[in-house]
Amino acid sequence: MNNKHVWGTSKPYFSYADYTRQKFGRRVQKIAVNADFTCPNRDGTVAWGGCTYCNNDSFSPQHLSATDAIRSQVVQGLEFMKRRYKTDQFVVYFQAYSNTYAPLETLKTLYEAALDFPEVIGLTIGTRSDCIDEEKLKYLDSLAEENYITIEYGLESKHDKTLRLINRGHDFKSWVDVMALTKSFANINTCAHIIFGLPGETTKMMLENVHAVNDAGVDYIKLHQLHIVKKTVLAIQYERKPFPLFTFKDYLELVVDFLERLKPEISVQRLFGEAHPRILIAPHWNVSPGQMVQAVVDEFAKRNSWQGKHYKSNRQKTDKQYSVKEVQL
Repeated sequence: MNNKHVWGTSKPYFSYADYTRQKFGRRVQKIAVNADFTCPNRDGTVAWGGCTYCNNDSFSPQHLSATDAIRSQVVQGLEFMKRRYKTDQFVVYFQAYSNTYAPLETLKTLYEAALDFPEVIGLTIGTRSDCIDEEKLKYLDSLAEENYITIEYGLESKHDKTLRLINRGHDFKSWVDVMALTKSFANINTCAHIIFGLPGETTKMMLENVHAVNDAGVDYIKLHQLHIVKKTVLAIQYERKPFPLFTFKDYLELVVDFLERLKPEISVQRLFGEAHPRILIAPHWNVSPGQMVQAVVDEFAKRNSWQGKHYKSNRQKTDKQYSVKEVQL
């Protein structure tokens, strides 16, 4: 297959870097900020303690402090990113915890402060399906008339049993409903986040998530292997009774299996996650983002395959049985 004909690139999948270059004409970088939000399953609104795997140090840049003003964080990020990447287009990423979990007036102040820079072309807002409503979406849709706005909803898994086990605090239907509501606002982009290797899930269960994102019409996808990090409930569970985690080889094969079934027009923002060595308990792969990309490209080449090769609207024709060990607590 000529992948250039599909995405304008020689990669066998639709990478986000290629997407942004096509859309904006040059490289676009994200600047992560911490707005000191929390989550409804941390403060007792729906649960206590947060998701069992969650320690925000595992994905929040080390230079950020919750007490910093958004504006000063953006200034620091601009200075660093301009030196490192030689670009002048940026998206501010509200990353840590649930970044719509506040009154609308508070959100307006934070978002508009982040957008108040000529180099900032938009926002990416990470949140949960139970922390958004129509009023907030109307406001974000109005922002998106002149800015590039993406909402990143954590799906993690479509299986309610898994969501209960990890103390997610909402069910799959909540995610489906809010995706449908968000897609009714034409200006807003959406991204789904999925974790592979959650306790109790088989590989077949993990692959079933592809139907959820295909059916929901997401624009982008982020894939992440399960990390066991310090100061989490999952770390305590793992230390008491270790359960299987993905090897790099097995994870690589699953990612390509997943992408083969993913709609070709969904852009892939992330192939795997990284956690800082000071908090990471397992797994230890010692793989860089560049090495992961190359490994995925090589695996596609070995299969003579590409993103969407096995995508069909009839899911019964795309599912197959896998003899893979369950990941259990």
